Amino acid sequence: MRGPDVPAKALDARALAALAANPGCRRRAILDGAGVDKAALASALGAPSGFGQSQFALTRGNAFEAKVKADGGAELLRLVHARLDPGAEPPAGAALPDLSALGPEGRTARTALALREAVDAGGWTLLDHPMLALDVAGSVAFLEPDAVVVHPDGSWTVVEIKSFPMLDGSADPAKVGAAARQAAVYVLALESVAARLDPAPRVRHRVLLVCPKDFSNLPTASAVDVRKQRAVTARQLARLTRVEEIAGSLPEGTCFAPDRPAEELTAAVEAVPATYAPECLSACELAFHCRERSREAGAVTRLGRPLRAELGGLTTVEEVLAAARGEAGDPADPAVAALRRAAALRAEALRAAGHPAAAEVAACR
Repeated sequence: MRGPDVPAKALDARALAALAANPGCRRRAILDGAGVDKAALASALGAPSGFGQSQFALTRGNAFEAKVKADGGAELLRLVHARLDPGAEPPAGAALPDLSALGPEGRTARTALALREAVDAGGWTLLDHPMLALDVAGSVAFLEPDAVVVHPDGSWTVVEIKSFPMLDGSADPAKVGAAARQAAVYVLALESVAARLDPAPRVRHRVLLVCPKDFSNLPTASAVDVRKQRAVTARQLARLTRVEEIAGSLPEGTCFAPDRPAEELTAAVEAVPATYAPECLSACELAFHCRERSREAGAVTRLGRPLRAELGGLTTVEEVLAAARGEAGDPADPAVAALRRAAALRAEALRAAGHPAAAEVAACR
């Protein structure tokens, strides 16, 4: 479906968190499941997106991560010990297993073996960029957390290293929330590994978020409880329609290769229903394309999910306006009744202000 000789774009935790946040979007589910490069697809459709990190941000993040993990991860392990497990023995001389292997499947197997060996050996173990696998809607996603720490009691902790600052002990709530959702995906993947061991090790639901302190490049950390994000992500991923079912409903020969003619590519994309919301602008490369189509269809989803939920069965702007004017809709419907009440209040306010549109509003009513 992504085209001949087109390499698959691997799913990462950031994409899975975004997918779980919008489980009703079949378009994203099939494109991610097929490994389609959505950025290239958006450019081919004439709606390129600026979604993603800049090269400067990537370079800065990589430099900070290298600093945090320097000297065998001594500072990282000190932060884990101080923030999450102060009662354990200090992490002196922690094990650093080699996780190199051939291909993602090989690295996943090597990571599982290293985790098992770390539990059996006891003490502190630091896994630098392990590889985990998670089944998502019928396809396997290979995930690579920044680090996983095995505690002396055999429990496992996910470590997220971010380059945004932590000022006076707190960071931007939106960025912390995004990091927590991403870490929750890693926790789910680790739980699938732990379930195959006997006895199953405990995967800690408090992850360590490591960020620069204030305006320096010195690392500091905070423990973040991701139980809520983990539960939501697990529930949403379980609701995703399986990729095989979506693919089976598409026309024969549907292909999303960016080198296809624009008309053919547009038809292929439009054959898969999308569920656009403003939040997609910060999470999906196809957001600009879907937003334009949502505007053309007059869909109320482009105004936000909370408003869409309030409007009930009214799915387009035209239906909403008609209900507000009393031209359509069941008066017993709470959404219709609220819209008509709002329209009446607006007309009253316009009359009180002597607005020229007052007569027009009254005529519509």
